Amino acid sequence: MASDRDLFGTGGPARKPKPDKAGPAKTPAKTPAKSAGTPNEAGYTAASIEVLEGLEPVRRRPGMYIGGTDETALHHLFAEVIDNSMDEAVAGHATFIEVHLDAEGWLTVTDNGRGIPIDPHPKYPKKSALEVIMTVLHAGGKFDSGAYQTSGGLHGVGISVVNALSERLEVEVARGQMLYRQVFEQGHVKSKLETVGKVLNRRGTRVRFKPDAEIFGKTARFKPARIFRMSRSKAYLFGGVEIRWSCTPELVAGSEIPAEAVFHFPGGLKDYLAQDIEGKEQVVEQAFTGKVEKPGGHGSLEWAVSWLTQDDGFVHSYCNTIPTADGGTHEAGLRMALLRGLKDHAERINQTKRFSNVTSDDVMATCAALISVFIREPEFQGQNKGRLMTVEASKIVENTVRDAFDHWLASAPTTANKLIDWTIERSEERLRRRAEKDVARKTATRKLRLPGKLADCSNSNSDNSELFIVEGDSAGGSAKQARDRATQAVLPLRGKILNVASATRDKLSGNQQIGDLVLALGCGTGSHYKEDDLRYDKIIIMTDADVDGAHIASLLITFFYRQMPKLIDQGHLYLAVPPLYKLTQGSKSAYARNDAHKDELIRTLFTGRGKVEMSRFKGLGEMLPAQLKETTMDPRKRTLLKVVIQPEDREETSSSVERLMGNKPEARFAFIQERATFAAEKELVDI
Repeated sequence: MASDRDLFGTGGPARKPKPDKAGPAKTPAKTPAKSAGTPNEAGYTAASIEVLEGLEPVRRRPGMYIGGTDETALHHLFAEVIDNSMDEAVAGHATFIEVHLDAEGWLTVTDNGRGIPIDPHPKYPKKSALEVIMTVLHAGGKFDSGAYQTSGGLHGVGISVVNALSERLEVEVARGQMLYRQVFEQGHVKSKLETVGKVLNRRGTRVRFKPDAEIFGKTARFKPARIFRMSRSKAYLFGGVEIRWSCTPELVAGSEIPAEAVFHFPGGLKDYLAQDIEGKEQVVEQAFTGKVEKPGGHGSLEWAVSWLTQDDGFVHSYCNTIPTADGGTHEAGLRMALLRGLKDHAERINQTKRFSNVTSDDVMATCAALISVFIREPEFQGQNKGRLMTVEASKIVENTVRDAFDHWLASAPTTANKLIDWTIERSEERLRRRAEKDVARKTATRKLRLPGKLADCSNSNSDNSELFIVEGDSAGGSAKQARDRATQAVLPLRGKILNVASATRDKLSGNQQIGDLVLALGCGTGSHYKEDDLRYDKIIIMTDADVDGAHIASLLITFFYRQMPKLIDQGHLYLAVPPLYKLTQGSKSAYARNDAHKDELIRTLFTGRGKVEMSRFKGLGEMLPAQLKETTMDPRKRTLLKVVIQPEDREETSSSVERLMGNKPEARFAFIQERATFAAEKELVDI
């Protein structure tokens, strides 16, 4: 195990990449040669062995490098590019980063760092270091601890993967008062490195790229709001950098996203948390914040924590400015530090007995927390770096935060006692809810270990309770703030769930999202379905009002149809109808479900003088909680579509599900061919 000094900086030798655990391939035992092979053997020769060179493996299997080809994967390309610029800033070589998105789909990231080296590479003397970095996997400056003390990982594949998956990528490097340029297309060199000319007041790297439609689809586009938020979060994570955002004005017309903005937050996570919980009532007046340089020797650790009175908590964690959406060892260290700090304070004020039933879940239930670590050679789970796996980080975070938390509690006894009481109340409330549940609900709960992302309702009876199934953590966060906590529960699912109509039993049983959904409902599947054990009266599928949202809804309906048909028969399944547009004229405003509804409202409702301002919602996560509540979640105002299967339509329904969702792609292909003209004429199919 590495020492603390090795983990957080350059105190020891650089850790060498681990060899493949599988070891060298074993030479097969010799067998007597045959005069003539079988037909199968004759067709399997050396010519059958395909060798993929350069970046071709990335284009063949993009999911192995960026997790897929969906919207999340598309925006991961931007993350890889800006992370390189952030590494320059964190290392002290860059002071600003510019991000620009244009109407044609080009994204440009510029920094004033050292600039990618352009001299010949020692291993490839006929190529510049720039070309090697852009075209060779596992080539980069982060393996050498002398180049970067902390960075976003040691994979060395980020920018080359972006190059491979881009229709065109252009790089400009300003070094030594000279400007150099090179162009790539689909990962291949389009032009050799050229010297553009002399520049006096410029240095650093500019990467301009456009994702390849062959990989991501012709309609795939960067979402300005998402790029805007990602850029802003980077500025919060490192106060020493200024990030300048801009985009073509027409891309954000009618939205709350500005066409130009400058992000610079010297306060770091303290400012970030204040912005996240603005307007929300807090248990304690002052947030618990802190920053420690070189914990354990090198690197840095920063945190900001508060507790909310009326809202569910959240934890957003980062490692070397990279968001770790799935948590990891640094989050585990934070949880333990807070729990043990409160437990020790409870002992000091003779509250040990009352505190004995408190768990880390009680402490974190309404805790709004941000934590950012900068460590040397971090170990992530997967190329998307969604989870930090560096074991030593847990201990260092726990010890560092724990010391600061103890001092914070001791310096403000009134605040500390208030927080102790609040945490104990959360524990007692949890135990009381468990005790007050009726027999059927008790039985279901005893069998269940509820999924961690489920924000359950406090209603002890399934009558009048609702479960909203939403796509993604962003939409889930908005829905949790908009819900009625007494009767409405929220379960975020990440992306598209498994298509159960074509999946094997092993895939079905091993799928985490389906497992979470089954656990949340508590009623079992198939022949084990029990109506009395269903934990909610209404199951509401709430997805974005676009094609991807319709696809996710279709997959969820297929799941319920195949695995819980009685749930549909008993009238429990619904579809939410979120708006696609908001129309405003003076003091008058209304929401439209789709284009047809929009046109109808303009004709019938907005008949007065004055321009009708129109904004289009790009997703549930971009709606304000108040808007989501007003339009989609409030039972007094919302519209729900009930999923019903008429007895006379059961045979046709079964045939349609098998044809469109089953394991025969030729049936889906025939369906698409039959409706090709219709698909071309209509961009969005209403559910």
